[in-house]
Amino acid sequence: MATDQYSLTDPRTRYPSISPPIQQQPEPGIQANMDPVPDLGETSYRGSGRLTGRKALITGGDSGIGGAVAIAFAREGADVAISYLPEEEQDARHIVGLIKEAGRTAVAFPGDLKDKNYCRELVEAAVTGLGGLDIVVSNAGKQVFVEKLEDISDEQFEDTMRTNVFAMFWIIKAAVPHLKPGSTIIATASLEAYHQLPFLLDYATTKGAINNFSKALAQQLAPRGIRVNAVAPGPTWTALQVTQGYPPEKLPEYGKDNPLGRSGQPAELAPAYVFLASGESSFVIGETLNVNGGMPTP
Repeated sequence: MATDQYSLTDPRTRYPSISPPIQQQPEPGIQANMDPVPDLGETSYRGSGRLTGRKALITGGDSGIGGAVAIAFAREGADVAISYLPEEEQDARHIVGLIKEAGRTAVAFPGDLKDKNYCRELVEAAVTGLGGLDIVVSNAGKQVFVEKLEDISDEQFEDTMRTNVFAMFWIIKAAVPHLKPGSTIIATASLEAYHQLPFLLDYATTKGAINNFSKALAQQLAPRGIRVNAVAPGPTWTALQVTQGYPPEKLPEYGKDNPLGRSGQPAELAPAYVFLASGESSFVIGETLNVNGGMPTP
């Protein structure tokens, strides 16, 4: 494995091609209990001051991609607020500790993104705790596999929509009045927006919506000096996969059908968010940056 994200390494072997044993946890899951535990870049991400003085809010920042982004942002010089479910306190403490180790302010605000009042309070807590806000990463998501349309409950469909789409709308709407020119908004879409697995019908639907929302909002906010973009991850080893997000019997082969022959690690997604948050991407607006191990996308 590379010592940091700048090392020249073979992408096929930069991270191991894992064959996770069949395992399941109740939602939302604890990353620390996964086998193997995802790599968020705890020992490898090296900052270079690209986000010095910035103030970021990351939903789902306790683990997975959101946790990796929180670590990277802090090591790049940003203060970071994270949202997470109360059941994820163990993972959240891990991320908060790493943010503080980087010498940055950490704000942890647990709650349920399906509650619009919590979403609005989350933004206010971030602004108050960080002394402002100029990066918003809408990342948290719900993913539950169901083989047949008839078996998707109304409750699951609504919860997936509220978590993945409604919360994004509520949070960004509350955040925009606080964002000055130069601020950035980054949404987490997915390869599912382009290549849909049939057993992720409701999840894929939300990811298409996120992609379109981001592109439309980018055009609306660009004249105000606020950039909006999205990252579309491919198969990435996170707690979503072990909490009914993927058929358990398929876990040992998860992600091995892409050109690199392996699933991604959250640490490999974080640099894309750093790029879109930094001034290096000042002319990048309305883009969906696909980070998926080589799967062709539009």
